[in-house]
Order: sequence, then structure tokens, then C-alpha cells
Amino acid sequence: MKAVLKYLKEYKWLLIFGPFFKLVEAVLELFLPYFMSLAVDHGVLKGDKAYVIKMGVTMLITATIGIVSALICQYTASIVSQGFGTKLRNAMFDKIMSFSNTEIDDFGTTSLVNRLTSDVNQLQTAVAMLIRLVIRAPFLCIGGVVMAVSLDIKLSVVLMVVLPMFIIVLAVTMIKTVPLYKKVQQKLDQIALVVRENLAGVRVIRAFSKVSYEEEKFKNSNEEYAKTAIRVGRISSVLNPLTSLIMNFAICAILWIGGVRVDSGSMSVGSVIAFINYVTQILAALIIVSNLVVLYTKAFASLGRVAKVLNTEVSIKEGEGAKEVESAYAVEFEDVTFYYEGSKEPALSNINLKVKKGETVGIIGGTGSGKSTLVQLIPRFYDATSGKVKVNGLDVKEYKGKDLIHSIGMVPQKCVLFTGSILENLRWGDLEAKEEQVKKAAKIAQAGEFIEKMPEQYHTMLTQGGTNVSGGQRQRLTIARALVKEPDILILDDSFNALDFVTDANLRKALHENLNGLTTFIISQRASTIKNSDQIVVLHDGEMVGIGKHDDLMKDCEVYREICLSQEREEGGEA
Repeated sequence: MKAVLKYLKEYKWLLIFGPFFKLVEAVLELFLPYFMSLAVDHGVLKGDKAYVIKMGVTMLITATIGIVSALICQYTASIVSQGFGTKLRNAMFDKIMSFSNTEIDDFGTTSLVNRLTSDVNQLQTAVAMLIRLVIRAPFLCIGGVVMAVSLDIKLSVVLMVVLPMFIIVLAVTMIKTVPLYKKVQQKLDQIALVVRENLAGVRVIRAFSKVSYEEEKFKNSNEEYAKTAIRVGRISSVLNPLTSLIMNFAICAILWIGGVRVDSGSMSVGSVIAFINYVTQILAALIIVSNLVVLYTKAFASLGRVAKVLNTEVSIKEGEGAKEVESAYAVEFEDVTFYYEGSKEPALSNINLKVKKGETVGIIGGTGSGKSTLVQLIPRFYDATSGKVKVNGLDVKEYKGKDLIHSIGMVPQKCVLFTGSILENLRWGDLEAKEEQVKKAAKIAQAGEFIEKMPEQYHTMLTQGGTNVSGGQRQRLTIARALVKEPDILILDDSFNALDFVTDANLRKALHENLNGLTTFIISQRASTIKNSDQIVVLHDGEMVGIGKHDDLMKDCEVYREICLSQEREEGGEA
């Protein structure tokens, strides 16, 4: 909780200043019925126009000061709530960006998006209401009771009867609706999840003719949300009629008892009018209080969700900074074992590997063998559970994050491009890269030819995710982006799978001819892609079952031989 509320500290004076003016407005609002009673008793009933005008001016000035005070409070509430929300979002985004893959896997992408948006919005609203209503509503309740009792103690009996009835109605409504409001939010989250999945996978849905199935799925989620929302609405809809009924009953009782007392001369007409106004103020304030309870129930849940993100300890701690050492090896794995969070079986087990600078290492194995996991330990997307991963002779844990990432070019399995021009996307590797440097990287990645055929060439705009280019083109663009960075180590994580065999071969040839001395890791399902690597690592169920050159592995590694022979048969069958 402290992790969230600390972002209100710099607004502490405004948090006092705003409610103070709202309190001023509430105090002045309590005086208006009293001034009205004086105008009626001493002006209207006695025919004293001057007194009526005097009290009218007094009420006008009081109301004007109240409005000005309310506007100041509203302005203050906007500054504080928006400032708080902005700082909190920035802090959450910075925290999320510091997460390793372990924390991101734990929370889930959709959950983090919801916490960063809707939960922070809920807290913003709570802060605004804290300034605007949290002091005003209770004060009007208590102040109204005090003023009503001061006018006439006997007539206050009506208030003492009505208030418990009113509170019971509010309490029952809140008890019934608060849990349902949580269910409504859950159902809304479910709708958002269905929509998100459908928009992301719309091509797959159409390819498998599942449009009707997904429409039915959305319809069911939508109907469940509607049923829950209607149920809450039905209960909530009873609140206003019941409170109005109680309020009108109170007014009728006050008019009847007040009329009797006015007739007997023990109470004035103005006092009865003022008493009715105070009762109206009290009951209206109680409705606001009930709404605030619902609001803060939701806000408290959001507070916990946001605080959990901010309080999460990042599992990967940045090193103090690596010193340069002499080493012939670019990357070393020393007895490395790795478990994913919550998994009982290791994803990698007892990996020992040494890669000399400038070598090309091919990594192959079946699905789930640990290929991607292995290379993700190099830039510290995850930390090894046991053992050491070294880059240029030093444990990766000794590096500062930026220094380690700067030396590594990573092309992940999923090609991720961003809204903007091709040039802007390729410069992610180096924001200061000159256009000639970008074009050279694109040429090596076999992307230059198709880029130059586009109407605006390198200034062609990409849509979100790069959906306006083909899968193979996206793959080549992501490879070019990594090359623009001019890294010491290049990791290509299954980055050739969308390429045809000719483009695959041309790309490997260009990498070999232009990037001599670059340490390269190539993960591939195709044996032909890694066949000429300096070393080939064969993984099976997280274990390294073979390492060496192609010819040696064909003789000594059964797993590698089976992969190669099965692919040769498939290619022969296709021919």
C-alpha cells in the first residue's frame, strides 16, 4: 500500500487545501436553510420586503462563495488525481519493464495491461472523490442533524425514526451489490479476454472457419455479463424509490407535526421549511456515502493489484558492472540447470558448452527440448537455477543490464515490429544509425530488395505488429534490426522458419561473408540451416545429447541422425 500512496506525498498540501474548500462549501450550504427560515419568519410573514431582499442578498453571497469554493476544490482534485495517476502509471510501466520473463510469465500480459489501465483509473477516481466528497458527505450528515436538532428537538424525533430506516436500506443494498460488482468486473474482464484473443487470432479463426464458434463464445460471455449487470441493476434500482419513499414519508411527517406545532405557536413556518431542507440534505448525503463505500471497495481491490506489481521483487538483480578480462570464449555454460517457475522438471539439465569468439553455433532438437530457453539465458531473460553462464569470460550476473544487452543482438521466435516506418523499426538496434548502415544491414538480411520495391521504400509505414508485410518479410526485418545494432553476439532463435530454402541459403551466405568474427547462435528446426556451423548442439528433453560438426554427429548422435534422415525423407517425398 505504501508503494502506491507515496505518489500522493508531493500533493500533501493540495490534499489539505482541496478538502478545506469543500468543507467551506458544506458549512455555507448548512447555513442556507437557516437564512431561508429567517427570510420567511421575519420578512415574508411580516411583509418586510427590505429584510427579504437583505436575506436574499446574504443567501446569494453565501451561495456564490460556496460555488467558488467548490470550483477550487474540483480544480485541486483534478490536479491531484491526474498527477497521481500519471506518476503511478509511469512507475508501474518502469517496474514492468524491469521485470524478467519470470515475473511477466507469473502475472500474464493481459493482467499487467489491466492493472496499468483500469486499476490505476479506479485509484484516480478514488483520489478525486477523497478530495471532493469524503469530508463533505459525512459533514453534511452530522451538521444537518445538529442544525435540525437545534431548530426543534421534538420535531427531531421524526429524523431519529427515519435515519435508521434509511441506513438499513443503504446497508442491505450495499451488502447485496458489492459482491455482484466484483462479479461484473470479472465478467467484463472475460469479455475483454475473448475480444483480445479474437482480434489477435482473427486470421487463424477464419482459416479454420471458426467465426461462428467464436461469435457464440463471445455471445455467451456477453450474456453472462449482461445477466450479472442486470441483477446488480435491479437491486440498485430499488435504492432510489425506497430512499425517495422514506424521504417523502419524512417530509410528510415533518409537515404534519410541524403544522400542528406552528398552529400551537411553538414553532415558526420558517423553521419547518429549514427542517425539511436539512432532512433532504442529510438523506442525500447518506446516498453519496453509500456510493463512496462501493467506490472504495472497488478501489481497495485495485490498490492491492497495483501494489502487488510495485512490490514485486525482480528476480534478476543488475550487476555492479563487468571489468574487461581476456578470454577466448564469447559464451560459456558451466553445469547450467534451469527450472521454470513452478515446474518440477528442469527445462535444461547440466549444460556445458564453450563457444569461441567468431564461431557459428547451430542448435537443434525436438519441440520442447530447451533450445530457446538455452539462448535466453545469455542476455539474462532468465537466470540459471544453478551453474554459470559467462559472456566474454565473465558471469552474466556481473554485468549491468544495458552493457550486457548492448553486446547481444536478439532475434526472437515471434517477429515483433512496431507502428512506424521501416527505418524507425530498424533503428531500434541503434537510434543513431545512419541510413547507409541501415541499408547495409537490410541487404545482409535479404530485406533490402523487397523494401526498395515499396513505394516509400525505407519510409514505408508499418501497421501494429507489421501485419502489412508477410511473415518472411517480418522475419528478415527483425534480423536486419539486430544487425543494425552491430552486436558482438547474434542470436537467431528459429528466425529462418518463414524463409524459403533459397532465401535461407542466401542469408546464411551473407552473414558468413559480411560478419566474419561475429559470434552467432542459430536455432533451427532445419538441419540444412545449421549444417555448416562450427559447432552443432543437439538437445533432447533439456539435455545436451550431442555436440560437434555435422559429419561427426551423423556418426555418433542418434537424435541428430534421426532428425536429418527424417527431413531428407520429407524433402524427397515432396519432390
